[in-house]
Amino acid sequence: MSVDVAPVQAATSITDVRGQRISVARKPERVVCLVALCDDMLLELGMRPVATSSTILEHPGFLGKDAAQVPKIPGGFLSPDAEAIVKAEPDLVIGLAQTHEQLAANLKGIAPLWLLAPRSWEESIRYLRDLAALTDRGEQAVAAEKRFREKLAAAEARAPKDRTALVIYGSDKNFQVDSAGSIVGGLLARVARYPWEDRGTGGHQAGGSTYSMEEIITRNPDVIFVETMAFGPNPTPLSRQLAENPLWKRIKAVEEGRVYEVNADVWGKGRGTRSLGIVLDDAMKLLYPAR
Repeated sequence: MSVDVAPVQAATSITDVRGQRISVARKPERVVCLVALCDDMLLELGMRPVATSSTILEHPGFLGKDAAQVPKIPGGFLSPDAEAIVKAEPDLVIGLAQTHEQLAANLKGIAPLWLLAPRSWEESIRYLRDLAALTDRGEQAVAAEKRFREKLAAAEARAPKDRTALVIYGSDKNFQVDSAGSIVGGLLARVARYPWEDRGTGGHQAGGSTYSMEEIITRNPDVIFVETMAFGPNPTPLSRQLAENPLWKRIKAVEEGRVYEVNADVWGKGRGTRSLGIVLDDAMKLLYPAR
């Protein structure tokens, strides 16, 4: 794959990858993040959100302990408090399509609402470049994109692709598979066998698909990455929830002890170049530990 990166020119308006037109009166400096991709992009551009509803900044690959310095928007991802967003005095608010549309009326006359909907890592890069254009941080975007492309190219060159990987999330009663049509699934397909086609069920990263345990046994993955997504303190890891299922115990990855709980914020929600760089590092280390 090419690691060449085109420059990014500053602009006061952009048309994003989904055709949405975003215009700003001045270079945005105060950005409220309602989706983790926003936090990811800002850090790649050398910025921080003025407020966020995500917990991804707490990961050591992001801000770690310094994440406490970034105010949290009450209400969480699904129901962010509009009054708190307005009080943050944003120049730009970034959320997720089909989730945050209802905020548009509250933000009218306050700040543009930009709704993201990435379907691939390439589209995530497009969003990064668009935000860089609006914030006049083209050099930082080019550097971040180049780092990611070089990391992916190096991983592809090193990966023997002789192991089948699987990413699952949800609960023991209702788990789903990150298909090859999802952002992370599509990325892992570059460095491993990833035979989980998109069945059009939507959901997680717009590429979640339902597979039965019998189907998973048939394809018999060598390595399973598990994203435990649950509300409330101290959730039971999904891999532990599945441990009592007799069919689960028949999967090669389970039999051989290659089931790994991964950070759900980064793997399941990040979507940007910083998150996906961490995903690649994690995946390569766990897929091919001795190589």
